[in-house]
Amino acid sequence: MKGLHNYIEKIKPNFEKGGKLERWGAIFESFETFLFVPGNTTPKKGAHIRDAIDSKRLMSIVVMAVVPAMLFGMWNVGYQYFMSTGQTASFIETFGYGFLKVLPIIIVSYVAGLGTEFVFVHIKQKEIEEGFLVSGILIPLILPIDTPLWMVAVATIFAVIIGKEVFGGTGMNIVNPALLARAFLFFAYPSKMSGDKVWISKLTDGQNIIDGFSGATPLGQAVTNGTNIVDGLGHKLSTFDYFMGWIPGSIGETSALMILLGAILLLYTGVASWKIMLSAFAGGAIMGIILNVFATDTNLAMSIPFYDHLLLGGFAFGMVFMATDPVSAAQTEKGKWIYGFLAGFMAILVRVLNPAYPEGVMMAILLMNVMAPLIDHYVVRANVKRRLKRIKVAKN
Repeated sequence: MKGLHNYIEKIKPNFEKGGKLERWGAIFESFETFLFVPGNTTPKKGAHIRDAIDSKRLMSIVVMAVVPAMLFGMWNVGYQYFMSTGQTASFIETFGYGFLKVLPIIIVSYVAGLGTEFVFVHIKQKEIEEGFLVSGILIPLILPIDTPLWMVAVATIFAVIIGKEVFGGTGMNIVNPALLARAFLFFAYPSKMSGDKVWISKLTDGQNIIDGFSGATPLGQAVTNGTNIVDGLGHKLSTFDYFMGWIPGSIGETSALMILLGAILLLYTGVASWKIMLSAFAGGAIMGIILNVFATDTNLAMSIPFYDHLLLGGFAFGMVFMATDPVSAAQTEKGKWIYGFLAGFMAILVRVLNPAYPEGVMMAILLMNVMAPLIDHYVVRANVKRRLKRIKVAKN
């Protein structure tokens, strides 16, 4: 890295003001910033807030928190594939297969997203914003394994332009860009985002799925089977299976254990709000309990235990990594409790009461992203009224 840094410093004058490549200075500066921490620091004199963390470090922590879920997702892709063909494979073979399937999706996400970011850097003549470091890894992990790469690219570009740049870039977006990419694909190409066949990697020529194998996700089965949920071979699944994550689903969303490890890192470093996480899971649990009480034979998904709801689908992943997005979430302390609770509450409500759409996490978080400014507005107004009332009482 030292050699690369020296080379960049050598060619840097060409991109500075007066250099022969001055017009590309913004892109060069963005590329340099993306690779290395900027050399400029806060002045020692004057009133400044000094902190060891910047946006790049913050984003890097989130990426590190996602890594356990990503690695497990790679293994699970291989596990589901070999199970569907009736083959036995070692851990290395299983992980290697998943790694080779997932890696191209991650590469396409970053190439398409960062490429779009650099285009806007040149247009606006401003340095790059590191926000896509997180979105670039989240987008692949919330997609089915066989999502065509061109769809990944189109959805990523859409998310960067419509989800970020039209609002002014990172820090100004009103919805989570990764979820926006998922929503775009769901409504534009629903056959690639739902059903029983999109969660298992496609077979190569000459291979067949074994008789009786089903690739249906637990949530997909809950609509018709209630609590009688099985794996692809017909073996009944338990709460422990859901927690560990060896079930069909989006690449990085299945293992609550790996997501929990990421949540611990986010909370330990103070990057994510524990109030949003706790209230989101509380909201989901309360909605699950209410549905359990009023469970009927006409909607078997209502009988799923509330604790299973918190482990199934994208609930845990969404509430840990997306609902806590500091830009699109509520900003006031009381607002975070309300925002998180409603996100979890609505996610389970949509999931169960809309059988045609057995996953409500995406819609719930996007809805609360839009509602977050309104929540903060009324929290602030309530605080102002309370303080004005205190002043009046004191005067009297």
